[in-house]
Amino acid sequence: MGFSTSDDAAVYRLSADTAIVETVDFFPPVVDDPVVFGEIAAANAISDVYAMGGRPLFALNLVAFPKELPLEVLEKILEGGQRKADEAGIPILGGHSISDPEPKYGMAVTGVVHPKRVLTNAGAKPGDALILTKPIGSGIATTAIKRGLADATLAKNVVEVMARLNKAAGEVFASPKHKVHALTDITGYGLLGHLWEMMRGARARARLFLPFVPILEGVPALAGDGVVPGGTRANLEWVARRVKFPKDLPEPVRLVLADAQTNGGLLAAVPARAAHRVIDALARAGVDGALIGEVHEGRPGIDVII
Repeated sequence: MGFSTSDDAAVYRLSADTAIVETVDFFPPVVDDPVVFGEIAAANAISDVYAMGGRPLFALNLVAFPKELPLEVLEKILEGGQRKADEAGIPILGGHSISDPEPKYGMAVTGVVHPKRVLTNAGAKPGDALILTKPIGSGIATTAIKRGLADATLAKNVVEVMARLNKAAGEVFASPKHKVHALTDITGYGLLGHLWEMMRGARARARLFLPFVPILEGVPALAGDGVVPGGTRANLEWVARRVKFPKDLPEPVRLVLADAQTNGGLLAAVPARAAHRVIDALARAGVDGALIGEVHEGRPGIDVII
């Protein structure tokens, strides 16, 4: 598995029963608290292994840090990363650092998966149900935090969502008890962008049921007030020609669906008859799975249904 389908990680087969999953991700701070930033960046990097049906084995830290900031800040960032590595049950075995005017942190993560159990973003089939495991809206919410426009509840909720590992959901989808045709995680391209990639790989079309899409409370109102990051606007511009929106759907709602996420949820395509069993299994693992759409035959794209 390489980059031909814009999948979440590289997969390299070593033997008949072992393949390596390899991924890397890092970015500038999305919150002011350095420990929380470290947690979010680490959780985001590890997520791509879960999104391939894999199990993480170890990580390497990637650090860019300015000379002007005290090293205590860097220590707190690394502490946050260590917390998430501990939660994932993996060691951090080293890494690399450079001097840079803007702080950045992330990880290169190595995992393992059985070659026959690799979950890609390209295997969805007509008749599948679409399940999402986290609410969307983190890009708009963090923009509101930076502008001092987010209330305390939203600020708390978005940090919890971004810092939450996708481990429990990933283990459910990777279990041989469940048939999962395709899997990806929702990150920088937003829900619409990553769903489009899934449909392009499947050569199929998705119906996305807007009322069932989980959205962080307060985010639609913020979008209506113009509190939208540039990446989200770019996402919508890029994906719009691949999406059929209801004519009267306001642009702020469209922007929410295209909102660039940080460590968003996992999006799975499963046989419709198994969807409720999978959602029940997610619930037992402490994950709120939402049935947000379905896959059907047709030209690759997305139909938003209200």
